[in-house]
Amino acid sequence: MEFKRQIKESILVKEKLFQDTTLLKNIEKAVEKCIESLNNGGCIFFCGNGGSASDAQHLSAELSGRFYYDRLPLRSEALHCNTSYVTAVGNDYGYNHIFSRLLEGNGKKGDVLIGLSTSGNSENILNTFVTAKDKGIFTIAMTGESGGKLKNITDILLNVPSTDTPRIQESHILIGHIICEYIEKSIFPKK
Repeated sequence: MEFKRQIKESILVKEKLFQDTTLLKNIEKAVEKCIESLNNGGCIFFCGNGGSASDAQHLSAELSGRFYYDRLPLRSEALHCNTSYVTAVGNDYGYNHIFSRLLEGNGKKGDVLIGLSTSGNSENILNTFVTAKDKGIFTIAMTGESGGKLKNITDILLNVPSTDTPRIQESHILIGHIICEYIEKSIFPKK
């Protein structure tokens, strides 16, 4: 079994990420916008499909639960976690509206939406970004290299320098963990 190739590919993507000054600056801007939102009573919403939904839920839990240390919870929600809601809206309005309707009901100006889509072209994520714009919600897209259609409608693009879905998803978690760590350190500095 030859699995060293996957490890090397993962390392190469992270080395490209490490050298991408635009992406690194955008990660810093994303951290700053999230901190600003949370300090002003906002909420960080996440959305994604499939593996990206798992990543979205994981990152939301890092904020609302804890990351490195015990502290007060931060307002954060993954938009896909209520299966009754997702199946009802999917059935009644269509799958492309499962996130946007929930954000329309729960989101407000000053919140932040982080959408994870390796292609950047998921219709339900795109619809949610349009809803976010209409409500004055700041948007951050985590995508693969091209950024897809999301690159044209997001406030901040965090596009992993890869076209390989597993490598993109691995880097989304890395970037998400960086964001969570700096949010936690800023809002709850260790004494």
